[in-house]
Amino acid sequence: MAPTDIERIAQCGVVGAGGAGFPTHVKLAGKADSVLINAAECEPLLHKDKEVLRREADAVLEGLARAMGLVGANRGVIGIKEKYRDVIDLLRPKLGRGMEIAPLKDAYPAGDEFILVYDVLGRVIPPGGIPLHLGAVVMNVETAVNVAVGRPVTEKYLTVAGAVAQPVTLRVPVGATLSACVAAAGGATIDDPQYIVGGVMMGYLERNHDALVDKTTGGVIVLPRDHVVVRRRLRDWKQMARIGRSACDQCSFCTELCPRYLLGHPIEPHRAMRSLEFNLVGEANVLGTSFCCECNLCSLYSCPEDLDPREVCGHNKRRLAAEKRRWENPPFNPSRPVNHMANRKAPMKRLMQKLGLMGFHNTGPLRDQVLPARRVGIKLKQHVGAPCEPAVAVAQAVRQGDAIGRVPLKDGKAALGCPVHASIDGTVRAIENGVVWIES
Repeated sequence: MAPTDIERIAQCGVVGAGGAGFPTHVKLAGKADSVLINAAECEPLLHKDKEVLRREADAVLEGLARAMGLVGANRGVIGIKEKYRDVIDLLRPKLGRGMEIAPLKDAYPAGDEFILVYDVLGRVIPPGGIPLHLGAVVMNVETAVNVAVGRPVTEKYLTVAGAVAQPVTLRVPVGATLSACVAAAGGATIDDPQYIVGGVMMGYLERNHDALVDKTTGGVIVLPRDHVVVRRRLRDWKQMARIGRSACDQCSFCTELCPRYLLGHPIEPHRAMRSLEFNLVGEANVLGTSFCCECNLCSLYSCPEDLDPREVCGHNKRRLAAEKRRWENPPFNPSRPVNHMANRKAPMKRLMQKLGLMGFHNTGPLRDQVLPARRVGIKLKQHVGAPCEPAVAVAQAVRQGDAIGRVPLKDGKAALGCPVHASIDGTVRAIENGVVWIES
């Protein structure tokens, strides 16, 4: 029996390519009236989605059409910043039935899916909810391409920017190293370069420059060690907590600009800062941190004291999750975004000025050729859910696209997850620490 479209998407290992890594076949098994393509790409210096749209416009629209058909949607919307007029002009004559373009302001965090659903559909996702609860499915641009092409995910688009000789968007084999990607951008232009993976706002500092690209890697931003974004990542929890206890004056700027607070969710970062001084687990100002989206706007943009409310919220959020605490029936004010959202977004230019990024070339043209790699390391976990089990053995020959990791069974059924595939032709040299190493 031929696999269904949902089964084929699962077999190809398609996941959210914007960073979340949620298995796409699970998302598309639901029912919705609208499918949104998230092309906002609001992280500073990243250009991957815009470049993919230029190169793969037909595939993106085909993926959108397939997703609409699978979930039963009669509306498909591409949310993209209005400043990208050339991309919008390219897409508009190609739009199919029920498809439209929603121009977005050049602000952060326009790409947050809760914000996107509100900006495009006018629907406010409640605390603890997901877009599907309100009849919407949100997909990344690259995810739509992978839905359309119908073959195993073995390549990744990503932008390399910051302190590099030639900022660029690359096509690379899954499992290539970050250092190879930076070298393809002409190398770092500074001594002691630091790699921020995923974006300066929500990404993480990767100290191992030979770390591996996976299906969710969207960018590598190279910055000097003394840059504010790097210094923030290097600050340890005890240092941050000590400074926060003594310096936070409860001005509430972090709350007034918090995207989740503006959507009416019961999160107030300035109140969460009080947990540094008092043990308030179980109180509203700590329980509300479970709704934090960790966009980092509070820490890197709002706070005038250079404090880190995001880390405080994240610390409490992780602690609440570990203790399996949750806020049952949290308060929700869906009228708040109507009154405040439009005037409290962070303009991208101002954000980049605040972060000291204006000195970097804000470009990332696509280099169409796939970055060559003779050795790759394929992680067995590149998605939300259970890690894959190896489906190959050491010394086994593999071809690009062969499944090398399978989703494990749980209670006789496949667990939440996606298979992973060889990204080059070669031989399996080792399987260790959750990575399958292949050499050509």
